[in-house]
Amino acid sequence: MLRYHLESGGFIVVGVMTYELRDGEIDLEHLVHQHRPSVVIYDIAPPYDQNVRLLRHFQSRPALQACEFVLTSTNSARVSSLVSSDEPVFEIIGKPYDLNEILRAVQEAHKRAAARAGNVDLPNVQAPVPRRDGEGLSH
Repeated sequence: MLRYHLESGGFIVVGVMTYELRDGEIDLEHLVHQHRPSVVIYDIAPPYDQNVRLLRHFQSRPALQACEFVLTSTNSARVSSLVSSDEPVFEIIGKPYDLNEILRAVQEAHKRAAARAGNVDLPNVQAPVPRRDGEGLSH
């Protein structure tokens, strides 16, 4: 449902499960190089502190430093308490969420990434789809 909503909004969506990246089943650097995302939607699930550490690991990767991150969580207050204001997170959205809320957040995050890159009209719009225990990357 979210994938369809983002795709109908003009985004190319690539979904990845967190464990696939954490366990090395998918190479993060290769995935990012292949798809060149401007936005990553990351679903922070329990255990929150462990998944926030994994988020920080992803954000520290050179290939993802230009990306904007939109976080979703069933406990947005807990995630907000773990994410500092100086971290490169565009928005934290609690569940249940409205699909239009996610689309709006991704559109705004994409605009910020494009402006930072000096290209307001990026030809390959990129956005990811959150999945249970997963995050998405896209282009």
